[in-house]
Amino acid sequence: MHSLASPVMQPLSFSASLTQPSRALYSRFLSSSLSRSIFPNFRNHPKFYRNFSKSPLLIKACSSITAKPSSQIRRNSTSKSEPDEKLRALRELFSKPGIGIDAYIIPSQDAHQSEFIAECYMRRAYISGFTGSAGTAVVTKEQAALWTDGRYFLQAEKQLNSSWNLMRAGNLGVPNTIEWLNDVLPPGAKVGIDPFLFSFDAAEELKEAIAKKNHKLIFLYDTNLVDEIWNESRPKPPNKPIRVHDLKYAGVDAVSKLSNLRSQLLDAGSSAIVISMLDEIAWLLNLRGGDVPHSPVMYAYLTVEIDGAKLFVDNSKVTPEVLNHLKNAGVDLRPYDAILSEIESLAERGAELWLDTSSVNAAIVNTYKSACDRHLENLGSENNSNTKAYNGSNGQSWGPSGVYKASPISLAKALKNPAELQGMRNSHLRDAAALAQFWAWLEEEVHKDVKLTEVDVADKLLEFRSKQAGFLDTSFDTISGSGANGAIIHYKPEPESCSIVDSKKLFLLDSGAQYVDGTTDITRTIHFGEPTAYEKECFTRVLQGHIALDQAVFPENTPGFVLDAFARSFLWKIGLDYRHGNFFPFMWTITDWKVFQGQNDASVLAQEILAPSHFSFNLSGTGHGVGAALNVHEGPQSISFRFGNMTPLQKGMILSNEPGYYEDHAFGIRIENLLHVKEMNTPNHFGGIDYLGFEKLTFVPIQAKMVDLSLLSASEVNWLNDYHSQVWVKVAPLLDGPAREWLWNNTRPLVKQ
Repeated sequence: MHSLASPVMQPLSFSASLTQPSRALYSRFLSSSLSRSIFPNFRNHPKFYRNFSKSPLLIKACSSITAKPSSQIRRNSTSKSEPDEKLRALRELFSKPGIGIDAYIIPSQDAHQSEFIAECYMRRAYISGFTGSAGTAVVTKEQAALWTDGRYFLQAEKQLNSSWNLMRAGNLGVPNTIEWLNDVLPPGAKVGIDPFLFSFDAAEELKEAIAKKNHKLIFLYDTNLVDEIWNESRPKPPNKPIRVHDLKYAGVDAVSKLSNLRSQLLDAGSSAIVISMLDEIAWLLNLRGGDVPHSPVMYAYLTVEIDGAKLFVDNSKVTPEVLNHLKNAGVDLRPYDAILSEIESLAERGAELWLDTSSVNAAIVNTYKSACDRHLENLGSENNSNTKAYNGSNGQSWGPSGVYKASPISLAKALKNPAELQGMRNSHLRDAAALAQFWAWLEEEVHKDVKLTEVDVADKLLEFRSKQAGFLDTSFDTISGSGANGAIIHYKPEPESCSIVDSKKLFLLDSGAQYVDGTTDITRTIHFGEPTAYEKECFTRVLQGHIALDQAVFPENTPGFVLDAFARSFLWKIGLDYRHGNFFPFMWTITDWKVFQGQNDASVLAQEILAPSHFSFNLSGTGHGVGAALNVHEGPQSISFRFGNMTPLQKGMILSNEPGYYEDHAFGIRIENLLHVKEMNTPNHFGGIDYLGFEKLTFVPIQAKMVDLSLLSASEVNWLNDYHSQVWVKVAPLLDGPAREWLWNNTRPLVKQ
């Protein structure tokens, strides 16, 4: 399961955005080996844990030519052309006292930068009518524009009325949101945002970028303008009860996790931390919720101090069991909307607050900064020699200033303990049983010429999964793609427009489930009839890449980007590739990086190349991290071209292994298993370090008829036969009848002639 791909950026656009010290180095860079592999024509990437990343506004383009409005492109549209009443009402608010803005930006995010969000927070969908998962809406006094990526162009054309301009992000001539704002607004305009919906880093980028045209960013803390006009018709916030995540699945109790976190706070010189990522809160406190589709989390904030902790959550969700659980962990309850007053209180008490500004929203960070400034002023005005608020000799402030670092919980959560790993193993076997039942059913139906749509198939899979013990939900919207739809990497079938599953075409199914003890994500590609020789060759080369990555052994401290080529090399041999994971416009090498580290201003260039303002999408590439009974997408680990992600793969991490190939307008191929990073028993330990490899978690057959055995080596055939032997041994005891027979037929050993 993946996210979307970033459009390639032309070298001139990239160079122009660098600071002067970096430009000379960049010129040398262009003539180096790093510049030899510019990717042409990026396409949509599959799904991943930040649709529009932490900087949803900065969708790079190649020029500032304005795209045609959607009303000009939909020549056969039946959309009404009368004024949009929602836009009219929104614009009326621009001039109200206390607001006074010229433009308003509506992103897709909630206040926690979640991938999946509750319906009541789908403000961009409400104001625009466009319901795709990724997009940014911008409304000025005279214009309205919506940016989305290629996955959703057709959908947006249908859903946007003539008052909106559809900005096809990534297409030539389409400006990004900031370029567009700087072009359409008069100098000195005021751009409003809800600071809860932007990470601090994203808000700072936006503020600096629009300041080039003397525009000012206005933070509207007290009201969200879309909510004002949504009013009574707005869905109520979710209030499903929170549940305790049983210790037999969590492995480590919340008291121990909090104690470990406090040790990290002390080591970092911090006295408190605010946590806003929902999966981090759920993991740390061993709680799970039902507020967000596909992810078992609840809307909450958490502050942890050296001597206490507070959970900011809707109290109606807290059951007596959860209340007792929190009390035993030393966690007090506070109202969800009291978070800012607590941040102010922490600053007033002199707390050095740990903040991950890439995820914590701008409202929280700015509230803390402002409160710290007031605290220092008060200390200074007291002129008390016993305080050390201000050192007049060098002008340096000594009061609370915050610790700005990546969240320590992200990595801790990624390193699964034995109980979490066992839960993942167990849930994957039950999931495999459901999939065996499903595939047996589907093949029989197709062979009987029953007409099934892609949506019918996805619904039936959900039915089989829901019968498994511990099933809670799907872990993402099922990608059910027949023929050409399989080449749309983030395809979601809709009832009114989906295709019939065609027995003469490849069928790609990417799906996953949330169980009480684990999270699954699996892709299989099959053919119900006879695949062509070319389809078999493409499939087999994808399989070879899958096998190579599965069998990889690598030294500890190896970052995931190093392994990405293992999965691509067999496609590369015949000039093919897949598009998910092409994060940079250049393919970096270790040698190149070391050369640049020797340059005086190499760090400046590195920071700018890796900055979100240049590459606004997080990509999973060949593999993304997966949570244990949590979000199906998690960081910081990944297997990707994304050189900027230097997180080493470590024992206990779980990642997907999902190379693919996508022939536009024809077919898509992806083979995906989940893997657990484990220590390997190698005969040598060069450098005195351990070597790592992978353990498979997914056990579902890979269709034999799609394999061209002439391309496989003897060891690759052995891998496939051994895998299918494990599938039979592990899954057959969970099946009977036609499903067990199907499993037997699809796990028999292959013989290379």
